[in-house]
Amino acid sequence: MDNKESKVEDKAKFKKIVEGADSLSLGISIVVAILIGVGVGLWLQSIFNSPYLLWLGVFWGVAAAGINIYKAYKKEMIAFKEIAEDPRYKIQREKAENMEKKD
Repeated sequence: MDNKESKVEDKAKFKKIVEGADSLSLGISIVVAILIGVGVGLWLQSIFNSPYLLWLGVFWGVAAAGINIYKAYKKEMIAFKEIAEDPRYKIQREKAENMEKKD
């Protein structure tokens, strides 16, 4: 039994590490998306000698970063919905609903 309990504890610890790395990766992905966009803009500017292509690359990078933020937001909303529907929090949810009805 101790072996199974230790495996469960190890999985819980690993899950916390993965969640932390996932949150950290959002910040990194924002920076990388913008840098890649700037790099593509500079590359296009050097090929075609047109200064607006740099700004086009910056726009692409910022747009890609925005998409990354939106995806992370959707993922977190799904996680929050799962927590809200957890039966352990039923009492708190009922208290909040009763407070809203009184107002």
